[in-house]
Amino acid sequence: MNVHGRDLSYFTSVAEELSFTRAAERLFVSQPALSKQIRMLERQLGVVLFERDRRTVRLTAAGEALLPHARAVLAAWQAAEAAVEEAKAAERCTLVIGMSTSPGRGLLPALRTRLLSRQPDARPVLRQVNWADPTAGLADGSSDVAFVWLPLPDDDRYQYAVVAREPRLVALPDGHPLVARAASDPEGMLDFTDLLEEPFLALPPEAGPLRDYWLALDARDGRRPRIGGVVASAEETHEAVIGGQGVALLATGNAPLIVRDGVAAVPVRGISPSRLAVAARQDDRRALVLAYLAAAREVGATTG
Repeated sequence: MNVHGRDLSYFTSVAEELSFTRAAERLFVSQPALSKQIRMLERQLGVVLFERDRRTVRLTAAGEALLPHARAVLAAWQAAEAAVEEAKAAERCTLVIGMSTSPGRGLLPALRTRLLSRQPDARPVLRQVNWADPTAGLADGSSDVAFVWLPLPDDDRYQYAVVAREPRLVALPDGHPLVARAASDPEGMLDFTDLLEEPFLALPPEAGPLRDYWLALDARDGRRPRIGGVVASAEETHEAVIGGQGVALLATGNAPLIVRDGVAAVPVRGISPSRLAVAARQDDRRALVLAYLAAAREVGATTG
């Protein structure tokens, strides 16, 4: 049996109007088409649903039995359609924002304010992503936009706006001799060459060019780094530094995540500053995504 919602809607309208003419007008169909559809439904069910004569239309016992169930099915389907529309609207308004650590720096509230000024119905949702994914969910589509550190792998796949440019520091155990050396420097800094013999903490290999960046390969004149350990979170980095596994480069704005309980951070000369960006896939032209990128460009312009 293959009874459709349209069949039940036609049946219910005739049952409520007790007139094929009025029911056809209510449904915006022709009376012959409505009559044909009711006859087909009766054949499918193997019963007569209406008693008809020239003047009146009445429900049969079978029609009376069917009517409350038909109404219930139609009501359930209307509720289902409403739920689907609500879900579609929520999906259109939801913006998933990927990040490997909280971006801090007042960025989230600043971007949220600007986003909502452009898209008042937007629902930004934050999503934490492991450091092994340098795109913070953009590559596999689990994030719509993301806070990422540059450089990105497959850079041409993404569009982005830089929201922070910061010097890089090196995280060291408090008692490390290089902390004392930095203290004696007129600028309180270390040269990157001072770090060449140190074991470094590295991102997971999956991080690709970002792993190389935080090992400062471009400043080593071809010398391979010593890898003291692999870290995939701020907490792992803190514990590895404390445990003497290695030192770690980090952005100035991320220092509070690492520099505590026996870990110091010292500015480093001879390496490029870090760049934090808001990125999206290059081919993603959705209004919410473009609005968030526009907000990021505004914030980036104010932060320099």
